[in-house]
Parts: sequence; C-alpha cells; structure tokens
Amino acid sequence: MASSGPEEEATAAEPASGESSQACTAGPSSGAGPSRRPLLSSQREEEAEADPLPALYASHLGAVSGRDKVALYCDRLLRGCKAEDANEAMSKYLLEKLKMKEKWFGVWKTNPELFFISSEDIPIPFVGILVEVTCKPPQNTSSHLKASVSVAEPFSSNIANIPRELVDNVLDELDHCVPLLEVYPVEGQDKVVFDIAQALDVVRFFYDFLWRDWDDDESCESYAGLVEERIKLWCDIENGTIPTPIGQRFRKNLEKYKNMHLELIQFQSNIKEEPTAEEAIECWKKYYELVMLCGLLKIWEDLRLRAHGPLTPRILRRRRGYRDDGKTVTHIVAKTMTAEMVKDFAVDTLLQQHDDLNMALDSCYSGDNVVIFPGEYKAANLSMLTEDIIIQGTGKPEEIVIVSEPTHESFVVSKAQNVKLMHLTLVQQGTVDGIVVVESGHMTLANCVLKCEGTGVCVLTGASLTITNSEITGAEGAGVELHPGSTAILEGNKIHHCNNLKISETSQSALGGINIKVIPVPKLKMKNNHIYNNNGYGVTILQPTDQLSTAGGILEFTASGDAEEDTLSKLMHELSLEMNSNTLEDTKGLSIVNN
Repeated sequence: MASSGPEEEATAAEPASGESSQACTAGPSSGAGPSRRPLLSSQREEEAEADPLPALYASHLGAVSGRDKVALYCDRLLRGCKAEDANEAMSKYLLEKLKMKEKWFGVWKTNPELFFISSEDIPIPFVGILVEVTCKPPQNTSSHLKASVSVAEPFSSNIANIPRELVDNVLDELDHCVPLLEVYPVEGQDKVVFDIAQALDVVRFFYDFLWRDWDDDESCESYAGLVEERIKLWCDIENGTIPTPIGQRFRKNLEKYKNMHLELIQFQSNIKEEPTAEEAIECWKKYYELVMLCGLLKIWEDLRLRAHGPLTPRILRRRRGYRDDGKTVTHIVAKTMTAEMVKDFAVDTLLQQHDDLNMALDSCYSGDNVVIFPGEYKAANLSMLTEDIIIQGTGKPEEIVIVSEPTHESFVVSKAQNVKLMHLTLVQQGTVDGIVVVESGHMTLANCVLKCEGTGVCVLTGASLTITNSEITGAEGAGVELHPGSTAILEGNKIHHCNNLKISETSQSALGGINIKVIPVPKLKMKNNHIYNNNGYGVTILQPTDQLSTAGGILEFTASGDAEEDTLSKLMHELSLEMNSNTLEDTKGLSIVNN
C-alpha cells in the first residue's frame, strides 16, 4: 500500500517496485466508474492516450534482514526517541536526503477516489501519473512533508485513456501539493535520486508496518523497543512463522482500525456546534469500538502474549460431559439410512440418524460416536469440539470428504480431553487458522488425509497430539507446528509439499515438514514418517535469539561438520525428540533457527 504519514489517508496498493507499470484503460469497456467530469467518446478519440509509466527504483528493504532493520530503525533513526518524537525523527532523516536535490522525476500514486466518483468499481489499485517533483524544505522538521509537483512530459499514466485535463484539474484543486510519500522516483536518474528513493522506502515502511495511530498516547520507557517488537512481528509474518492467512487477518484488522480512526475524526469534525444526544451517543459508540479494536491489536503485538493469533482461545462453548444416565449414542451421518448400513452395529447400540454433520456434532455428549458415510460434508461445529467423542468415516478416507467453510476463521479446533478423527479427508478452503488446532487436551488423527490451504496442524501450549498413518500436504507454513510445552507422537505419516509460501526473491523460509518452538520444550516422538518435497527443512527447531541453555552448557548453531551433529544430538535430547526410522527426502534435514 502506498503509504502516507499518520495523519494522511491510506492510499491504494502499489505494484512490485522496479517494474514498469503497464497502462490500462478506465472507461465503460473496463467497468470503471464515471470520471469527475463528463467524458464523451468523441472527445476521447481526439485526445492522445497516455504513455505507460516508466520503471521505478526497486525497493531494497525486502532483502534487509530483521536484525538489520532493528539496527536501522531502533539503533539509528529512533534511538532515544519518545513516540511523540518519531514523526520528527523520520522527517529529519528524509530531509537530509531531499536537500541534496531540488528537482527530480517520479510517479505520483494516489487513490482513484481523487479522479473517479465510483472508485470501488475501478479494477485498479491506484492512479499513477508521471510528475516532476520540486522539494521545498518545510519551516521545521515536525511539519507535514509535501511535494510540489507538475505533470511531466511525455504525459504518462497507468490508465491509458485518463484525460490530461482531468489530471490538471485535480492538481489545481490540490494546489499542486501532494504527500511526498505518495511519490516514487523514476529509475535511471543520478545517485542522489537513488538515495532519495531508498530514504522514501525506509520512511514508507515505517508508516506502513511500524507506526500505529495510538503511539502518541503510549507511555513506554523505550519507543525503539516497541518498534523492535513490531519488526519481529513483521518478520514472523514474512518468514512463515506466523502463516500468511493469520498475518493477513492482523493486517486487515490494522487497516480496519485506521479507517475507523479516520471515520471518528471526520464524524467529530462535522459536528459544528453543541452535539445532539444522538450525535454524542454515536461518537461514544465509534470511540468505544476503536478502543476495543486497539486493545485487540496490542494483545497481538505483545510477543509475550501472542501464541496463536489475536483471538485466543477460539472455543468458548462449555463442555457438556457425559449423559446423566451414562448411555452413549452412535450418530449416523448419511443422506439416507438402510438396514445394510447398520448391520455391523451391536443390537443394543443406540442409533440416531442425521443428514447433516453439523447437527450430529451439535447433538453429541462425551462418549458418543459419529459415523460418517461416503459423501462431502461441511460442519462449522468442528471448530468447537469440547466433548470426548470419536468421529470416523466408513470406507476409504478419500470417500468421506469434509470441506471447511471459507467464511469461518477456523476449521477443526479441539479442547476436548480426548477426541479422535479417523478415516477422513479434511479439505481446508479459506479458513485462517490451522487445518487442525489442538488448544488443549489430546487429539488423535488416524488414517486421515489433510489437504491444507493455509496453515498445517497446530498444537498449542500444554496440548497433545497423536497422528498415525495419515497424510499432510499443501500447508503454506510447516505441516505440523508444535508450540512451547506441547507433546506430539507422529508415526507412519507422509508430510509433503508444505511451506509453499514464497517469501521474496532473495530469501526462503526454513520451515518445512515440522516446526518446533522450544521454550518451554515440547516433546516429540517420530517413527516411520516420510517427509519429502517440502520447501525448507524436514524438521525445524526455532530457538530464541539468545542461546538455548542446556545441561551441557550453551548451544550455538554451527554451520556444518561434527560440531553441528553434536549440537543437534544435545538439542534433540533436551527436547525429548526421538526420531527412529524416518525418511527425509528432497528436504534439508533438521535445522536450528534463531527466532
């Protein structure tokens, strides 16, 4: 997203830096909304189309490591700063670069709402115009940074048929002053402009990912320390430690907060006199919603509290327990039930037939069995498993397919003391959390196929999991992720084609088949598993940046040779990690990663 400072409205997303932006057409044929002035087809035929936009300087921050980002922002730019001084510090840094060159060429990327009435109907993220930039230093570094721009020749835009007159009119209304962070220098200019492009990149990243609207109200001893935590959060999202769907949810909530904040400011500014009772109530309502969302985001950002996204625990349903009479029921899930289907059940088995899996789960008490006959099913109640039940398919796993609800955040989530899923295929579509999340208690997966779209199987702190003779594939992060203090037994499984997340052109996530977070240490037993074709390592151990202490002293990561084998063996012993007769094929084996 092309970013502006904390007081500016967010603008639309940009394409990949360093690439030429191909011009597109905004008009009736492309489904675009009406322009801000009448546009007749006969007029358009007389006007020359805009040239495509030139290439921009490539962003360099994608290749900068998290540690180097901390050094740049925390040790250099914001060192000793309070939150209220952050804007001035970033402005001062940028002005040092800008004063070296008064005029240069760039692409102004702005919100389509400036040019079109119905911008939500326009299939483009931004309007880009080639401009000549004149930078005049403000009176003081705390002033809002603006750039004086004029349309450059040849007239160029990412919208081929945008009228030159419309662009001139918009710039006239803005007095030819636009937010400096909305301007991206064009490639091929001198070294000074290249330095300006990099400085703008640094400041944009700060306002896009590190600055929060509430920072001015924060009272913390070290603002740089707060920024360091946010850099770690950003790195966790980028490297797959926090899977992409969950990271997207965080960013979506953060963007929602920014929009709600702007709405509140706009609502307050529209109240000219003493507010009416209705206006006062509405204002307090908006403020309360903003405070609640702010609190949620702060919990997420606190690395000491963040375990599995900003909304833990997921399950708020109370456990029913066993029936008062001690009886158990077998729930048959099938569109129709025949005598042939139930001939193998004991004569005294209490049966209840459902054509809907959701209804069957809703009727369960602890001790019940759910038997699913071949077909495709959906069940939101799988995300709220609290009873000790067995859910099993009849037939081959590929014949009993359960598909997640794309509108739900979770697919299968359990906090039952002991729940079993057997002979099933789980297909994840659109959900944010792991395909299976064990919040607490114990879960068994036997002879199941898990086709992930986002995250794999997640075992949270204190929970335990047993997976036997099953297949896990397609996860964007690790196939199995063990949180601190969890326990898992994996035997006879296939874990493949996981960590399908492309981080950047220059970096690759180490996560692959199994990801272990080690403080406090989880316990893992592996036997006869086949881990293959995963991007990254077969088993990844994430240890804190500070070294992991063991009975034998301090473990440090070594690159290769006998020292590495000795390190891994000590760490495996400390982790209660048992690996017997496992096959790691087309992967990098086992790795220790500082986190």
